[in-house]
Amino acid sequence: MKPLELRLAVWSGPRNISTAMLRSWGNRGDTLVIDEPFYAHYLRRTGLPHPGRDEILASQPNDWQDVATTLLADVPSGKSIFYQKHMAHHLFDDMYGDWLLQLTHAFLLRRPDAMLASLAKVIPEPGLADTGLPQQLALYRHIKQHTGKPPLVIDAADLLAQPQAMLERWCALLGIGFTAAMLSWPPGSRTTDGVWARHWYASVEQSTHFQPTPQQRTIELNPHLQSVYDQCLEYYQPLHQHRLVIPAD
Repeated sequence: MKPLELRLAVWSGPRNISTAMLRSWGNRGDTLVIDEPFYAHYLRRTGLPHPGRDEILASQPNDWQDVATTLLADVPSGKSIFYQKHMAHHLFDDMYGDWLLQLTHAFLLRRPDAMLASLAKVIPEPGLADTGLPQQLALYRHIKQHTGKPPLVIDAADLLAQPQAMLERWCALLGIGFTAAMLSWPPGSRTTDGVWARHWYASVEQSTHFQPTPQQRTIELNPHLQSVYDQCLEYYQPLHQHRLVIPAD
């Protein structure tokens, strides 16, 4: 059995490139991936009527401690990396503990006005907690305080603009080899996708690679979303200033 080199927990907010990242890492032959393992616990705890709620609750452990045990368990033979796709808003304050310090963490950001405009198409009138930004900043500071090292922050726009350079640098910082398999993948669904995929993953199931998208200078938000956006900046900006940047040649 290959020794496990890395348990990589990547914390994102909604409507980001987190599932494309799951495809990218899942296309490595040495990597096991898991898709939003705390989703069922989050739904049970909040009572939110997300699409496919009952199916999600039946598909995963509903107790976060059982999930945490899974995240620290042995992985199948031949795998040396365990990539864990997490939604930051699935993490509650009382879930903090030593188990978190046994993982290597990274944070995936998206410009909050673009994220809110997309999220509002699925969840009417989302609030600050739905963005995952307060949870991301709190966890970032927690990990930095307890390890003495700042975890990696990646902005989706930066990665989409330079996927190979960003992934090569990320792998180098993790002490693992980069492989070109991370840059493209076959279309379609995966057995590792959560049961909620049919509600959320239509676009990524058609994708075969990272697709840069033009960045709008301004995005029009209604008054509610504008208010949430203004709150988001308090959490987004401290994270964004620490994002991974590829030096210009």
